[in-house]
Amino acid sequence: LKPINIINTVINNTFESECSTHSADHKMISRMAIANIASRHSKRILQRCAINKPTRIVIGRRSGSTRTCTHRILIGRAARSFSTTILPTSNQIQTQTQIRSNRKSSIRYFATDDGDGDTDEDDVMNAERESMPFDVLIVGGGPSGLAASIRLKQLCEEKDIDLSVCVMEKGSEIGAHILSGNVFDPKALEELLPTTDWKEELAEIQSSVATPVQKDDFLLLTETSSYEIPSVLLPSQLHNDGNYVISLGQLCRYLATKAEEMGVEVYPGFAASEVLFNDDQTAVRGIATRDMGIDKDGKPKDTFERGVELHARQTLFAEGARGSCSEELIEHFKLREGKSAQTYGLGVKEVWEVPEENFKSGLVQHTLGYPLQSKWNDETFGGTFLYHQEPNLVHAGIVIGLDYANPHINPYKEFQKWKTHPDIKKHFEGGTCISYGARVLNEGGLHSIPKLTFKGGALIGCSAGFLNSVKIKGSHTAIKSGAVAAESVFDALTADAEVEPVSQTFEIDPAQNILEATCFEERMEKSWVHEELYEVRNTHEAFARWGFLPGLAYAGLAAHVTKGREPWTFSHQTRDADKTKEARNFEPISYPPADGVLTFDLLTNLQRSGTYHDDNQEAHLRVKQDLSDIPLNVSMQMYEAPEQRFCPAGVYEYVTEEKEEGGEDSGSCAQKLVINAQNCVHCKCCSIKMPGEYINWTVPEGGGGPNYQVM
Repeated sequence: LKPINIINTVINNTFESECSTHSADHKMISRMAIANIASRHSKRILQRCAINKPTRIVIGRRSGSTRTCTHRILIGRAARSFSTTILPTSNQIQTQTQIRSNRKSSIRYFATDDGDGDTDEDDVMNAERESMPFDVLIVGGGPSGLAASIRLKQLCEEKDIDLSVCVMEKGSEIGAHILSGNVFDPKALEELLPTTDWKEELAEIQSSVATPVQKDDFLLLTETSSYEIPSVLLPSQLHNDGNYVISLGQLCRYLATKAEEMGVEVYPGFAASEVLFNDDQTAVRGIATRDMGIDKDGKPKDTFERGVELHARQTLFAEGARGSCSEELIEHFKLREGKSAQTYGLGVKEVWEVPEENFKSGLVQHTLGYPLQSKWNDETFGGTFLYHQEPNLVHAGIVIGLDYANPHINPYKEFQKWKTHPDIKKHFEGGTCISYGARVLNEGGLHSIPKLTFKGGALIGCSAGFLNSVKIKGSHTAIKSGAVAAESVFDALTADAEVEPVSQTFEIDPAQNILEATCFEERMEKSWVHEELYEVRNTHEAFARWGFLPGLAYAGLAAHVTKGREPWTFSHQTRDADKTKEARNFEPISYPPADGVLTFDLLTNLQRSGTYHDDNQEAHLRVKQDLSDIPLNVSMQMYEAPEQRFCPAGVYEYVTEEKEEGGEDSGSCAQKLVINAQNCVHCKCCSIKMPGEYINWTVPEGGGGPNYQVM
């Protein structure tokens, strides 16, 4: 059924009884408003009907002398609401559209202007966007963003001040785009929720078991054997006593539930495509979501919906590593001036279900050596992980530094090759691979963290780069940064008691001063996050400069002796894309074929990521216009098209096509770059490793991308 038919059925059954005392004109206006909202959100309604989660329509009663009737169309957790009011003095009918959460939250107002429908294509695509104001807007539903929202609401309760807080997430649901190892350090979470047994609630709400680490191995692999490195020789930050093997995606779903219970408005399926600045471009006033329903030629489809502007007194960007809005802000406000360039790693991961005889609860295993390092001075930074989580899951993956030089390296195939090692493959025997995915992570460390604040907002979590690449963990630092940012923003917004919060006024006064919560950076420098990152501040660059074993020796020196107090600093100013050397300097790498049991071809594995994008939409991966010559003239000629190898989703390929007859080179063949954007798992690798960084990574329509469940 079309949404409007569903809605009309409900209206016909309930409208007369609920609004029986209203005038005919009032009923007509109410019907029109319901139909208008239904048509604008028809795609979402149909999606929910397809999964047996139909839209509900609540027809309200009139109240008071103003003869107001409030109605609500509930679509998931968000409700599109409106009221029709007949003013007592003039009998004039007014309508107002609202949006609010189905949890504890304040009403949000849309400013709408539907027009008469007689508009051309340009007018439709450039129509004024609806807007929603908040006190604090958080872009990204990962650990840092959700922690920030929870801490804000805790402070609201402690201080008896109500601030409206919204979390928006581009994934189809919270956790859909979350991928991590993950051996979880609970320190920050237990600071955030000190009276909560998060492990018990995680099991109850998400049926996910936080498995205590029971055995912690670190192996050095050769091609056919392995050698265990004694824990006493390892940096203390690599010890996992008191940590837990978890699914970070399921932890985020749990945190989203906690946030909603506290009154946070959580909106998955909305992709932030544009940062909104004030008139003189000196401050952030919010974001705009991507327009929906634009076809691959850039023309509006029948399902076209203009994006929504979300305005906020403070906007926290928690998009994760290489977030598109965060990178725009770093460039716009020059937040990286005086800092080292960020460097990244690519994580490729699978989750397996294994039989009981091969399951070792709480086993944590990391390896160096084969297949990434074969010589003592090999400069390829990276290693592998393998974690056993109750009841029978094995999380396994590889992380490779994207500053590698050899363009023939294929990270995905290196991971498949690693699984065939005799001391590794036994963990997968008799098992089934149930999930696959990939994501980049920050590896630059302390020296690569940009200035965190600007007028109107801040960068938190991996948008800023708080991951500890030696500890191979970033979730705990992300949660801590979100909590500290929340405290800083709360103090800034409540310092002036004369300024009423948006939760009370439902609007942002344009004359209100846009604040910068500068104390956030100061507080982070005094936190244990800074202390932890300071100890290993030079370690990654030592690997990059001197190679495998010298880098490992330096890590041991820093961990056991200097603890970051070295009188020198290893700066890093070269982009990962520029670290790639020409293909003529290396021999091509031959990888074994997939067997379909232990190892898999890429496209088969990609199906396990649940990735989906509407084929008929504007490509979100675009060659930058001023760099359009690089694919054929530089990438192909100098590097033998490394994007065909480093992309873990098979997005990029070069195909041979015959030129049209009648032309100068009629009948000859030419190479052409094809971008299969529908395969994209949103890892962001292409925006980092492409020769010349020729790809502009933008967000697709909200809800597109992978749909991870246990990552």
